[in-house]
Amino acid sequence: MESYTVIKYPLSTEKSIRLMEAENKLIFIVDMRSKKPEIKKAVEELFKVKVEKVTTLITPKGKKKAFVKLSMDTPALDVATDLGLM
Repeated sequence: MESYTVIKYPLSTEKSIRLMEAENKLIFIVDMRSKKPEIKKAVEELFKVKVEKVTTLITPKGKKKAFVKLSMDTPALDVATDLGLM
């Protein structure tokens, strides 16, 4: 899958901002068919960051949410600022 088709958009809810600050995580809505390694590769390519871990869940609304934990040398707040979330 292409990086731009894997990641649909970032989430900027209260919870996602709390996770950014506390756990250095970003939350994205991703394509239902995308796998964790594809999500990791897409985030690393698009935002030029190092990803430690990806966890996913499917929401009751039928969307797939990806929680992307970034390495400690790349703060999630910086990436969020570049995306215009902050």
